[in-house]
Amino acid sequence: MTIRVLLADDQALLRATFRILIDSVADLTVVAEAADGQEAVDLAATHRPDVVIMDIRMPNVDGVTATAAICSRPELSETHILILTTFENDENVARALRAGASGFLGKGVSPDVLLSSIRTVAAGDSLLSPVATRALITRFLATPDTDDLLALPDVLNALTEREREVMTLAAHGMSNAEIADRLVLSPLTVRSHIQRAMTKLHARDRAQLVVIAYQSGLVTPHPPARG
Repeated sequence: MTIRVLLADDQALLRATFRILIDSVADLTVVAEAADGQEAVDLAATHRPDVVIMDIRMPNVDGVTATAAICSRPELSETHILILTTFENDENVARALRAGASGFLGKGVSPDVLLSSIRTVAAGDSLLSPVATRALITRFLATPDTDDLLALPDVLNALTEREREVMTLAAHGMSNAEIADRLVLSPLTVRSHIQRAMTKLHARDRAQLVVIAYQSGLVTPHPPARG
């Protein structure tokens, strides 16, 4: 199946470069280009892409506002947002993640990483830059934002004890394989727990599940102790 991509960036040269790269592989194709956030929202509604590559800083309507608008539409629930930014620990990135973005990458990313990242978010997995994720969580995601609060503590009561445990470890940046090793489970079982938690909390993907974990107070920005 071909992954359909919408490019949203105010730099025409960058969009052209990304289009050439994306269209050069068989499983990805660019379906539209937007020069600002409002155009990205309109084109997303028209084309319903699998992935939107969204510049965070654009004129008129910025990438954060456009992300929130796209993620708020039920008919675009299968569209995933990948934020591109030159400031990986910027507060705006945290706001975009709260709004429903699946992850973010620096604009200096290599071609191979960009292509694999598109495939990752299209599959419903999160993409949080390893270099900046911990600082981002510590500085922004762990601070409740009453305007963007995604979940209240009582909502977490819908989760089983195991689902909360797996969600906590995922929020600390552990992969399914690492969680499986910690809890002596199979990676498939861990993935099932993650999927059920996402369903119960109405999380679009793993990235939003991580945001919910911090914003609801389930976890704090400190790595879990081994043992």
